[in-house]
Amino acid sequence: MSSILDREAERNPRPRQRGWLVCLAGLVLAANALADEPVGITARQPWLDVKHDGRTVRIEREQDNFNQIAPDFAMTSRPCPPYCIQPMQLAPGIETIGELEVLDYLKRASGGDGSVLLIDSRDPEWLQRSGIIPGAMHLPWTRLHPRHADADAIADVLTLQFGASRSGVLWNFEHAKTLVFYCNGPWCGQSPTNIKQLLALGYPADKLKWYRGGMQVWKSLGLTTVAWGKAAAGK
Repeated sequence: MSSILDREAERNPRPRQRGWLVCLAGLVLAANALADEPVGITARQPWLDVKHDGRTVRIEREQDNFNQIAPDFAMTSRPCPPYCIQPMQLAPGIETIGELEVLDYLKRASGGDGSVLLIDSRDPEWLQRSGIIPGAMHLPWTRLHPRHADADAIADVLTLQFGASRSGVLWNFEHAKTLVFYCNGPWCGQSPTNIKQLLALGYPADKLKWYRGGMQVWKSLGLTTVAWGKAAAGK
């Protein structure tokens, strides 16, 4: 019986073709339906409004269900060194956090909590290409590194921006801010370098947080970024 049906199908292929067309049409309809599905941050939180450069920016996920990660963050095999995989915990006491925790810190900062600061540690050219997380400040990793900045310049950052104080050679971090650092992602060493330098100066580990996923994971989740530098000035 099967051989008879096979010969019939060879003589009359249209039913089989129609079957494939029906399947293809179904896939197209399903894809179109999926493209209209909302994309929240969580099931209960569709977005978060934060303050950035004196204006309100809405952080939300890209609503196009077929959106893909930008080419800058699609590469999987950057040379190591320097682009080596970072550990999950940089040092004892350093908390590694994810996107929802970053959003919680941003919510606190935008609500007037001056004890919290989100810091983008990347070199400027990275920000020009990929933007910055809304609510973050840019402080290149070199600003805290003794090979690239003198002791007085580093001290100015600690006192004027981080809220630390100093008496002679001794630092007091009692009223220093909680700092949340990020850079390009799990393969980026810029924010880990900042955190290790601050630990060496005596900055309390419980006041240093690390968003290990960085821009790599932020972008892969379709979360909002804003233009920086020349790109922002051109808008």
